[in-house]
Amino acid sequence: MMTIYFWTIVAYLIFLVGIGAIRSRGVERQEDFSVAGRQLGTFVLFGTMLATWIGTGSIFGNAGKVYEVGIAAWILPLGALAGIAALSFLAARARRFEAITVQDILERRYNKWARLLGVITLVMTAVTIVSYQYRAAAAVINLTMPTLDFHLAVIIVTAFIIIYTALAGMFSVAYTDVAMGITMIIGILITLPYLWFTAGGYEGIATRLPADHLKPFGPIGWVQAIGYILPPGLLVLGDANMYQRFFSAQTEGKARAATLWLLLGVAYMEWMIILTAWVASALEWQDGKLVQPGRVIAYVARDHLPVWLGAVVMTTIMAIIMSTAISYLLVPATALVRDVYQRFINPQASERSLVWLLRATVIVLGVIAYVISTYSEKFLEVALRAYTIYGTGVTPSLVAAFIWPRATAVGAVTSIITGVVVTLVWEFGGFGAMTGVDPVIPAIALSVIALIVVSLISSRQRS
Repeated sequence: MMTIYFWTIVAYLIFLVGIGAIRSRGVERQEDFSVAGRQLGTFVLFGTMLATWIGTGSIFGNAGKVYEVGIAAWILPLGALAGIAALSFLAARARRFEAITVQDILERRYNKWARLLGVITLVMTAVTIVSYQYRAAAAVINLTMPTLDFHLAVIIVTAFIIIYTALAGMFSVAYTDVAMGITMIIGILITLPYLWFTAGGYEGIATRLPADHLKPFGPIGWVQAIGYILPPGLLVLGDANMYQRFFSAQTEGKARAATLWLLLGVAYMEWMIILTAWVASALEWQDGKLVQPGRVIAYVARDHLPVWLGAVVMTTIMAIIMSTAISYLLVPATALVRDVYQRFINPQASERSLVWLLRATVIVLGVIAYVISTYSEKFLEVALRAYTIYGTGVTPSLVAAFIWPRATAVGAVTSIITGVVVTLVWEFGGFGAMTGVDPVIPAIALSVIALIVVSLISSRQRS
């Protein structure tokens, strides 16, 4: 059975590489590699945004939290959904900029220092996110082929993701993301009802799980809830991946329509994953002592599903992980080449040289992400920290670029620095452990205050 799961995943990955190789022949310019030649319609945009957002944080991080607290984990997607709803009002404006990166907007609205700080923050965040996608994908491979060494599985997954991303960039990622999105939607739709009946419905679940795992609000306090909800909401509102897809849209209207569809798609996928993890927790309950609770959906696919459905679930999990890893590897590579090399080092670089440099940068960042991946497999915790660094650093200034004319360059730069520094100091200085307050709360508060106060002061000085 494990062998069937393994080779199903291998076949799926070979299919993706084939698509990437075919699409790579059409990549001739930086716009082809980074924003798919601005050719994407509503359906493809929706598919690629959904596949990008639903990743390891959902299938492993949120699933692990469900095993820990029960159905109260339904609150976890609320921040992302609120962020996507707000993002729908910015999508058309973002497409209007005719940009390639978020940093294009930051410099056009503020100055070159905002661009550079945006690049630094993005690279820190995106490479971290890629690193734990590697571990998650390797965990799936390891489950389907237990005799394969985990570290070797990480190397195999790393090589695949780097090669696939380097082949054609957004030109192939967007279209294969559609296939991944369809795999996710159908896979989870089939799996949940089957597991529900296997567990004996609500009555069966209730007899297997502790009473507090059946309560809608369970053991999650309001301060802890804010710490879970805010980071993904702030990230998606300023997420360079989402904006890069807006820049890839054929028109402003299609960018906004795809974002509205994304709101429905994320709500469906996130809550279906949480429900599936809740039922899976009942089936895999071991007095709450499952060694790796984040893998509870993968375990139930291995232990309780028929072979054909288990293969579908394992492939679905791999699709969820891979799509996010590939997108978060593409975005920082584009930022470094576009916002550093082309902007400051060689503005006259040819389109062909930029494409090859993009591919080389993907390889370098992919290797760095692999090194980082050796440090932690606490998926949700790592995800939330990465989200917080970007969400409190870049998001306030980026949103202000669209909606607040009085935001100034010095205010934006101060805000970016404040968000990143407060997050890192609060996390590594031990203030979170001492106070029980997640870094996102002081970081976003001080970042927004810095943006507003410094912008108002500097605008008065100018006038």
